[in-house]
Amino acid sequence: MADRHEIRCVKKTNRFDPHERIEQIGGMNADGGSWRLPQQGAIDGIEAGKWSFFVKVGGKSVDVIVANSRYGHKYIKTVADGDQPNNLLSLPECK
Repeated sequence: MADRHEIRCVKKTNRFDPHERIEQIGGMNADGGSWRLPQQGAIDGIEAGKWSFFVKVGGKSVDVIVANSRYGHKYIKTVADGDQPNNLLSLPECK
């Protein structure tokens, strides 16, 4: 069973393509410490069944999945999003 983690922040690049704008994701551990993970590490963990991720949107948990851009690049997005990962991009910047 995959360990489930809430994504609370993202670190973005300066690229204009929304599928390539997330560089890292982050959140809080059960002990109150913070964690960060490169987007590729999150993709690898999801695909290996090691981790699952979610974000809170309007008080509800929304799952994060791996998707492919029209150019064949893998990226993460929430299930509720259409083509662009707006729920993730709207999270605060990781500090």
